Amino acid sequence: MPSLKDLKNRIASVKATQKITKAMKMVAAAKLRRAQEAAEAARPYSQRMAAVLDNIAQAVGADDAAPRLMTGTGRDDTHLLIVCTAERGLCGGFNSQIARFARDHVRKLLAQGKTVKIICVGKKGFDILRREFASLIIDRVDLREVRKIGFENADRIGHKVIELFERGEFDVCTLFYSEFKSVISQVPTSQQLIPASAGPVAAERDSASAIYEYEPDAAAILTDLIPRNISVQIFRALLENVAGEMGAKMSAMDNATRNAGEMINKLTLNYNRQRQAQITKELIEIISGAEAL
Repeated sequence: MPSLKDLKNRIASVKATQKITKAMKMVAAAKLRRAQEAAEAARPYSQRMAAVLDNIAQAVGADDAAPRLMTGTGRDDTHLLIVCTAERGLCGGFNSQIARFARDHVRKLLAQGKTVKIICVGKKGFDILRREFASLIIDRVDLREVRKIGFENADRIGHKVIELFERGEFDVCTLFYSEFKSVISQVPTSQQLIPASAGPVAAERDSASAIYEYEPDAAAILTDLIPRNISVQIFRALLENVAGEMGAKMSAMDNATRNAGEMINKLTLNYNRQRQAQITKELIEIISGAEAL
């Protein structure tokens, strides 16, 4: 049984931890509002960009002049996975959910005999995936020194992906991130970047009767638009991740603060009981000594 001094030290230690978790919760709550606004502001632009890309791709169709970023290599042998996670922990299962989602996809591709390459954006995803797929990770993007995610960060990743594609390093590129829904809900999501999807975007498509003319031509516009769209989608993924990380951290620190409070109550009760027992024992010893005299 721990002594009174041990219990007192432990109570003080848990109280100090509770102060830290409460402060981290408040910081996460302050950052969450800005991160959520940034993520929500990026969604309409990225969705509209995808809708415009879809419209032009429909006009080009299977034209030989269409860029390879849209048509692909014609093969499905090598897959590049961009896994975006947070740089820091203490945010519950946020990072592990994304990594698990990507890991399941990797296992499925390997079972089909595909070649898989991974680019990790964020330290936590890299730490989790390297335990099983260290040989598949070809690059890691470190954003720990970046205080505020900007489009230039996503654009550098986009250019790196396009350079790999032009060198023939892969055939299909898929982006993994967590879509922010609410403080307690972040959904792991995957999105194919290359070949650029030309599927219907029902919510964003204009009227079917509309006729568009492109200048200089649709293929030339796609050549400039697809690389920009890749960077835009990566930028949106990074913003969604920041909002999701702050929401998950706020929830995790709130739970940790409550758990610390419960632990303090239990330790205090144990301390008081043991102290009362010790006082009672001392009184019995004094009374017994007095009666003996």
